[in-house]
Amino acid sequence: MRQQPRIHRNARRRRRLCGQSLSHSPRARIPRVAFRSGLCYRPGSGPRPGPHEGSRDLEADGLPSRPIALIGAPIEVGTSEPGAVMGPAALRTAGLVRVLRDLGLAVEDLGDASPDGPAADRGLPAVAAWTRALAREVEAALGQGRLPLVAGGDHSLSLGTVEGAMRHCAAAGRPLFVLWLDAHADFNTPETSPSGNVHGMPLAALCGEPGFDGLFADPGRVPLDPARIHLFGLRSIDAGERALVGARRVAVTDMREIDEFGVVAPLRRILERVAAADGHLHVSFDVDFLDPGIAPGVGTTVPGGATFREAHLIMEMLHDSGLVRSLDVVELNPFLDERGRSARVLVELVASLFGRRILDRPAPAAAVPSGSDRR
Repeated sequence: MRQQPRIHRNARRRRRLCGQSLSHSPRARIPRVAFRSGLCYRPGSGPRPGPHEGSRDLEADGLPSRPIALIGAPIEVGTSEPGAVMGPAALRTAGLVRVLRDLGLAVEDLGDASPDGPAADRGLPAVAAWTRALAREVEAALGQGRLPLVAGGDHSLSLGTVEGAMRHCAAAGRPLFVLWLDAHADFNTPETSPSGNVHGMPLAALCGEPGFDGLFADPGRVPLDPARIHLFGLRSIDAGERALVGARRVAVTDMREIDEFGVVAPLRRILERVAAADGHLHVSFDVDFLDPGIAPGVGTTVPGGATFREAHLIMEMLHDSGLVRSLDVVELNPFLDERGRSARVLVELVASLFGRRILDRPAPAAAVPSGSDRR
């Protein structure tokens, strides 16, 4: 008989939001473990690791202490919903720079990027101008030993941020991994997309799918390896991109898996893989990864997203891993927000990724369902 999967504490709420019923299932006791850079500590298994055991090149058990380069990307050419152009200003107004500096971090606000040359109003030509500019900015920041934090702006901006990280990694001889925190797969092509909006296509373009001629500055570029992408929080996918994601064997952790097992077990497996390869981890954080009940300021809301507690834990784990080297925060639309609510939530979560925590402890405890070490 197949074992009945345990239901994560947020599953009932999500399925109610989606109009589905869920029969009562008793919750089992969940052991607690601590995660740091792929190292698991179980109480009773011996002495707790010291502050730097199992870590690589880390400061205070987290991200390396390196300057942050904040780059605004006021771009909405990849979407048909106006308002994302105001995203960078909203994040600054919500105190993004101040909060990071309060953590003792060196932050240089480089202002807003501009597209290369005159850009069209919308579509691939407009996105190409932004892609080239942002790739150059991100590559330069990484080359100077800084961590680029790109504030957007619709998700087509990730064409530039990931491309810039790819160039840097190619020169450094390190593999690039991409963690895509998003309700959507963003793996459409011009042929498969029902809307034609480029913000639903960046991963397909980065991976070299057809239909994106002229988008990148180097037509002979080596595409992003789909095997190094992980879609996390997926709960909406078009038929055409579903086929592409399956054919390219892109790794997916959808909301059902998160409902059943929580966020820790799947995220830990991702981080262990990046650490084992000595990889560069780029995180792309779409506002619609979050449940619209806590972050309504986005044009592509999908019910049943991550709670604030889940997202906060993800950010803490990313910090503790010490693996994040570049970040973009996308799709914030202040025009659709409620008195800056979503912007403030995003600032809180970015602060968690960069080390703000409730308690000063070397290895935060994390709930993991038993049997979660499945591969």
